[in-house]
Amino acid sequence: MQKIAIIGGGIIGITLANYLDTTKYDITLFDEGKGQATKASAGIISPWLSKRRNKRWYRLAKDGAAFLQKLATDMNLSQEIYAKNGTILLRSKGLADLANLAEQRKKDAPEIGDIELLSSYQTASKLPLLAPQESLYVSGGARLNGLLYLEYMKKLAVQKQVNFINEKAVLKRKNDHWQISTQNHQISADNVIITAGPNCKPLLEPLGYQVDLRPQKGQLIVFNTAQTESYQWPVAMLDNEADLIPANKGQIIIGATHEDEAQWDLQPTKEAFERLTENSKNFLQFPEKLLKNSFGYRIGTRAYTSDFAPFFGSLADEPSLFVASGLGSSGLTTGPYIGYLLANFFNIGSWPKKDYQKPLSTYIQERTTL
Repeated sequence: MQKIAIIGGGIIGITLANYLDTTKYDITLFDEGKGQATKASAGIISPWLSKRRNKRWYRLAKDGAAFLQKLATDMNLSQEIYAKNGTILLRSKGLADLANLAEQRKKDAPEIGDIELLSSYQTASKLPLLAPQESLYVSGGARLNGLLYLEYMKKLAVQKQVNFINEKAVLKRKNDHWQISTQNHQISADNVIITAGPNCKPLLEPLGYQVDLRPQKGQLIVFNTAQTESYQWPVAMLDNEADLIPANKGQIIIGATHEDEAQWDLQPTKEAFERLTENSKNFLQFPEKLLKNSFGYRIGTRAYTSDFAPFFGSLADEPSLFVASGLGSSGLTTGPYIGYLLANFFNIGSWPKKDYQKPLSTYIQERTTL
């Protein structure tokens, strides 16, 4: 039985571990668990109205959003983990244009669902925390709770006999196999898949590779509300940096910041609180009432490439070494699908025929002389 080592237990790694065929592979997953973006993420699944010009990214995100319904069925995800409650888009202008864009994209993305221009009253009825204002609603929008997803999928993976080592890993090439070392363990593997977010860069650099990745800090604020039906509310994408994401048990999440300079710093800041709450005030019906409630932070570190696009695949000069990273702020939409595609390659030996990314060499430069 071949041995596979996965380094990184975030959204890609944990999905990959659950889709790999454990009758063919002995799987060990390494994850230090610090600063993981998936644990902090709120999980907006609604890529169809993005105006990003990167067609490859949109193709991947669109198919990733469609895949989540299969994932929910395959893994029996609960409504607390994955819920298709719709998405409300709030804009000061251009709602009719967005509705037309949605209708065009629905032709090859039927999972968008119903598309409706809502009156002020209808908007507030969908999400009671919102002040009355016109909006665009798409019924296919969803949310994925990153923290609950990781916890649940780890339990499934343990049941499948996936081995977990919760320590920092170091990777070395040893003749015809890979050696992965931690403080207390050392194993060999035939194939290695690095899915460690921004940590892919320091993992690969000692092997002589230059990696186009940078860490970015993201902070979200979690408020408690008096509402009990929050899990049924749609996500609200606001007309600025902040969005409103309903969570379980009457919670609402406002997020997220994009802090390039903070990188690995996981400390909450007053500046993030003020920025996010200020950006959301004009969209809330009773902001003073909500924002004085008890609150907490979710903080993680995302991985970004120079062109804001993810990448995945095997290295040209090391076909047994695979890397997947660069998800940015769309990790819960694209990450599970990338994990599934990687697993499919190992299980049945085929890659998707669709053009999802630039060549891997765009982001990882060939090995240099050590």
